[in-house]
Amino acid sequence: MRAIRCLTLLLAFFTPAAFAEGVYQVEMILVRQNAVPAITSQSAPEDWSNGAQTIAEGNLRQPAMTDEAAKLSADNQYTVLLHKAWTQDAGTVAISDGKKQFGHFPIEGNLNLNEERFISVEASLWVNQFDGNGAVVQSEQLKQSNSTVKNGELTFLDGGHLALLLKVTANRPASTPAPAPEMMEQ
Repeated sequence: MRAIRCLTLLLAFFTPAAFAEGVYQVEMILVRQNAVPAITSQSAPEDWSNGAQTIAEGNLRQPAMTDEAAKLSADNQYTVLLHKAWTQDAGTVAISDGKKQFGHFPIEGNLNLNEERFISVEASLWVNQFDGNGAVVQSEQLKQSNSTVKNGELTFLDGGHLALLLKVTANRPASTPAPAPEMMEQ
């Protein structure tokens, strides 16, 4: 009987780690903050995706934060550049939007998700400008991270002239069930 209690306690401690590698629902709104001067960077690198998998068509979802996007679009201080929703596993996905020209998209980058106690997010996105021949002539970059993103809460990543509204929801039970009180007795 004592072995069962010990086993139950061990399972209670290690169960959260098993959920950490689940599927996440992600929704993001990339905005340009018009009041902040644009900071141009070097052009996006040729290997901008770093080998990350693109978001599969079947993983795309209908965005739910339409009210937030509408409010941002109505305010002349912001320009909504991208509003996208999808599901992904922990790890990195490549994000792109627009017509591909010479290996680059108007908006391209990576989003990396990991989870321990909180969800950790690393975003690296480029907004590219093309010349008449389709070559990238200028890029703006958002490179931000946050290691304390809470499950299902809206998070703002401020990169100066570019910013990201992000909502990450883990598809798992809200909490780990506590062991029965009788199992805790010695």
